Amino acid sequence: MIFPIEGKISNLTSVTYFILLEFSEVRELQILHFFLFLALYLTAMIGNIVIITLVVLDHHLHTPMYFFLTNLALLDLCSISVTIPKSMANSLMNNSLIFYSGCVAQIFFLTLFASSNIAILTIMAHDRYVAICNPLQYEAIMNKGACVQMAAGAWLCGILYASVHTSGTFAISFCSNVVDQFFCEIPKLLKLSCSELYLVEVGFLVLSASAVFGCFIFIVSTYVGIFTTVLRIPSEQGRQKALSTCLPHLIVVFVLVFTAVFVYASPPSSPSSDLGVAFAVIYTIFPPMLNPFIYSMRNKEIQTAFQRLVY
Repeated sequence: MIFPIEGKISNLTSVTYFILLEFSEVRELQILHFFLFLALYLTAMIGNIVIITLVVLDHHLHTPMYFFLTNLALLDLCSISVTIPKSMANSLMNNSLIFYSGCVAQIFFLTLFASSNIAILTIMAHDRYVAICNPLQYEAIMNKGACVQMAAGAWLCGILYASVHTSGTFAISFCSNVVDQFFCEIPKLLKLSCSELYLVEVGFLVLSASAVFGCFIFIVSTYVGIFTTVLRIPSEQGRQKALSTCLPHLIVVFVLVFTAVFVYASPPSSPSSDLGVAFAVIYTIFPPMLNPFIYSMRNKEIQTAFQRLVY
């Protein structure tokens, strides 16, 4: 085991664990943090499991929109399970360590699920655009085979993206094993680098940010087209139905993209801040927790399916 000496590692090749950020050194606050994260985690788990169950069991929801929503719910289940259980366990056990292999796994899976999430949200925007702006061609364009291929492509891109970033991050040498975050996060690990190789991963991050920005521009332009079409709908009920399926999706995209961009766009040399930790909590916890509620609050099909399941 390597112990930090004045924040440095004496042997750069033998880092076997990292020290994660503690929310508090006060035992009572650690217990409070455990129960708070437990409540948020269970809320996210239950909500997304309900969405998946409803879509799988109710044949009325076997449509492209809900197929992609199921993928989104599965990604949310997986992504929140990468970071929160470990943070809860550390608080409960009064331990802030994570093994090197555990850190590698966190980086890989968090990057995989986050990138696949962005891809699925982009596909969902395309699905809504076709459904509202080109309804006569909807079944032909968004057929079962096309939907499966798009979802599989999103997961495959996530795997490739995660592989590149994980290998790029852990190819560097670390001068310290003290991570200024409650989970292993790429920008925080790059701050620990003592070699110029970290610039390669910074380059990957810049390219990734460009890709995410491209997805964001695509989603925004898609919704400009959607809202333009919706405003032409003569029926007030028709406009409300169209907006009720689009506005929640747009809210999810804005929350996820802007909080993640704040964290990942900060240069590795920038000083740590409580705001960075707060934004990390937002983009890792709140989208998975709020998505089931956002997509079901004004969605009569989901509400009806839930009633059929319960009653």
